[in-house]
Order: sequence, then structure tokens, then C-alpha cells
Amino acid sequence: MYVTISVLILIVSFLMMLVVLVQNSKGGGLASNFSSHNQILGVRQTTDFLEKTTWTLAVLLVVFCLASSVTIPKNGVPGTGRDTRLRTHIETPMTAPAATPGTETAE
Repeated sequence: MYVTISVLILIVSFLMMLVVLVQNSKGGGLASNFSSHNQILGVRQTTDFLEKTTWTLAVLLVVFCLASSVTIPKNGVPGTGRDTRLRTHIETPMTAPAATPGTETAE
């Protein structure tokens, strides 16, 4: 499930990038290419469509990101992961090694 949502996030991000690049910040972009008034999709309808598409993709991106945070795979059994073993190794107090007889140094 997590992989599927991650792929959907990538697809929505790519589509949003394309839609934003088609738009022009000064009102041009794809809409500026339609100069005749008798077309089915005029200038105003094109900008409205691009704006609605941008908002829809943005909402989908937020929803998919929230869904992916819920479906992140977690460790199955607590206490068996590498991080848990490392944590217990770090938290256990270390004791000084016992001196073996005959290895004391004379001063």
C-alpha cells in the first residue's frame, strides 16, 4: 500500500509540475496562444481550467502525503530490530575489565 501511494505522489507531482509550467504568471502561457474568440475553449476557460487543475492536484498531493504517513511500514515485532539492540547496548552500563593476576604493573 505504501509503495502504491508513493507512486501516486510521484505521478501527481509530475502532473502538477507540468500544469504549473504551462501557466504564465502574467496571464499568458497556454491561454495566450488562443487568440480567436470563437473557439470552444477560450482564454478565460483555459485559465480557469488550469487553475482548477492546479488546486485539484495540490489537494490530491496533500491527501496522498497524509495517507503515506499513515501507511509507513513499521517493525513487526518490537524489540527485535537493529535499532533496539543498539539502544540496549548503549544503555547498559559498562564495567571495567577485571585485572588478571600477574599483570599488575609495578611502579
